[in-house]
Amino acid sequence: MSGVLASVDQRTQLAGRNRLELLMFRLGGQQLYGINVFKVREVLPCPKLSVIPQSHEVVLGIANIRGRTISVIDLGRAIGVSRIDDVDSAFLIIAEYNQCVQGFLVHGVDRIVNLNWKDIHIPPSGTGGASYLTAVTRVDEQMVEVIDVERVLAEVVGTQMHVSAEQKALFEKPPEGRKLVLVADDSAVARKQIRRVLEDDMGLDTVTEKDGKHALELLRRWADERNPDLERLALVISDIEMPEMDGYTFTTELRADPRLAHLVVILHTSMSGVFNQSMVDQVGANKFIAKFEPDVLAREINEVIREQLLA
Repeated sequence: MSGVLASVDQRTQLAGRNRLELLMFRLGGQQLYGINVFKVREVLPCPKLSVIPQSHEVVLGIANIRGRTISVIDLGRAIGVSRIDDVDSAFLIIAEYNQCVQGFLVHGVDRIVNLNWKDIHIPPSGTGGASYLTAVTRVDEQMVEVIDVERVLAEVVGTQMHVSAEQKALFEKPPEGRKLVLVADDSAVARKQIRRVLEDDMGLDTVTEKDGKHALELLRRWADERNPDLERLALVISDIEMPEMDGYTFTTELRADPRLAHLVVILHTSMSGVFNQSMVDQVGANKFIAKFEPDVLAREINEVIREQLLA
């Protein structure tokens, strides 16, 4: 266990080449769950918690970690599979999502494994608790479930839902016939959030895919068939962490296809704290923005539209 705890800080710099390192843990029972090490700041035995009155039922309290106050979520209870009664024997995974640092309480930490995103798959429809999963994989013949932490945070912490009136006043009308946006993201919550901004607030049309592989296949099919939707496409918004094919590899494949190389790609990811800007430049993405701020997303999309109007 001490080896796992000590190694997290040293292993959060992995980037690109369609690979990830997964920190595996348990929420009670034998089922293994996973979280991308990219998002983990540290893992430690649960410190003393201070209870916050009238907080969400899955928030067990706050902890002071290296001078910073961090809220602690019982992750098993948040996804409806278990609850932690013996907090003193539990472990705290401190992670950064969507520009926010949170503590996730788990029963036990297993180990870190290095995997290829090709071995990470969309959950089958019959998977228990699939609504809280973004992906599944197998390690040593055992199923590992990757939790949709963005959904957990949306339910527990909440997010701003719509673009502000001030930002709406700055919107440009898209070039004639170019108001379609392709969104690739493995989180159902993230897809819904982005579509709300694009469709409800900006009046754009959207098509969504659950990962980079399916988004790439769709674009190539449009190119093969000379589908008019390809001409209508104003830009592509892609998550970085996705099963089958991550956002880096997806962008690299687009740039390698002469029919698709011109597309504007915005990488939109919750990996704000450890994000590697040089990797974005290397794969040829146009922009990077951290999840999830509706005004920021709308502003960057509006800038793309403005550039297209001037072209």
